[in-house]
Amino acid sequence: MRVFLNILFWSFTSSLFLGLYLKEKFTNDISEILIGFSVLALSFFYLPLFLYHRYKGKDLSKYTFNDKKLRKKE
Repeated sequence: MRVFLNILFWSFTSSLFLGLYLKEKFTNDISEILIGFSVLALSFFYLPLFLYHRYKGKDLSKYTFNDKKLRKKE
């Protein structure tokens, strides 16, 4: 999964920079499509996969506030 996420990240990032480069050098619509697709894919496809991979199997109750933790500090 780590290799898959790494490949996915670098492919989306490279397509984003390719779109930015094409926008600077040439004036065509494919550059804006590449930029938009890359941003959407990174935010709606890559980010949830990455978060699932990182938090899978972890105890998230350590990171949440509850009454016991709040009263303990007082």
